[in-house]
Amino acid sequence: MQLLLLHLDDALELQPDFVRACMRTGARQIHAEDHGRVVRLWGHQPAIDALSGNISRYIIGDQKKPHLCFMGSGDFHHVTALLVAAALENNPGPATLIHFDNHPDWVHFGNGMHCGSWINRALQHPDLEKIVTVGVCSDDLTSPERKGANLSLLAQGQLELYPYSHAPSRVRKDYGSGASYEQKNGVLSWKTIAEIGEENFIDQLLSRITTEAVYFTIDKDVLVRDDAITNWDQGRMRLPYVLSLITEISRHHRIVGADVTGDYSTPSYSGNLWTQFTKRAEIFIDQPHATPDPTMTTNINSAANHALLEVLSEAMG
Repeated sequence: MQLLLLHLDDALELQPDFVRACMRTGARQIHAEDHGRVVRLWGHQPAIDALSGNISRYIIGDQKKPHLCFMGSGDFHHVTALLVAAALENNPGPATLIHFDNHPDWVHFGNGMHCGSWINRALQHPDLEKIVTVGVCSDDLTSPERKGANLSLLAQGQLELYPYSHAPSRVRKDYGSGASYEQKNGVLSWKTIAEIGEENFIDQLLSRITTEAVYFTIDKDVLVRDDAITNWDQGRMRLPYVLSLITEISRHHRIVGADVTGDYSTPSYSGNLWTQFTKRAEIFIDQPHATPDPTMTTNINSAANHALLEVLSEAMG
């Protein structure tokens, strides 16, 4: 396994003990803060392509080792689509993406990529067979069509979504029924982890992975705030349970790559005044307004990253 620290913001630099631990294992650091200020939250295609070229130099061609990348705030989760493409370039063949997140990241977004849209881009890769999203509790599921969700991915079997806990979603169109939901009387009723039971869900999840190869992406906003402090509203999963799911999947599948987002950082944007205004307006609407205590944030997120590093390193060999 080759460890990468992708610096798109200052979130990892604020965790010096974690960075030192990574460097002792031979981690490579990619300083791309200038790219980060351009693509934070979303970026147009030329900016996404420029960042992709920068990242690919460190990954593509290094075929012997899968890459584990820590990359700061969940505002950069769309970078995962680039990392998945690079991982599948090195390891061609059918793969499944396991996506831990408090948000589905499934909205339509034109001329670029948004941290809430990236699964559409990831699924364009011909080797990515399916995404299984785990742990969503956010209100993105309440009326998903009104928020621009691409629910056709569910109907096409390219996406399965298992909330940790959530009420049925109101919809107008017909999506039929799938492995993770049933449609009846204008709502999608989800098969939630809370209803299935945490122990039973492990077997359910394993039964839905049909490829040998698996890629993990973990946004720590899937966790309760005792286990991570992020820029976004957070879910109800506990870190030990997420770690147990990663371990169990890795016992049955070959892990071809992984990434971790969901640290906290103060937003900083470049671009023209309109771009900066629209991004700040968007986070005013969608993200919590309170600024978390810096020391507590560093301590909690560093502990979570250490635990994820240990378990993912073992899972990826």
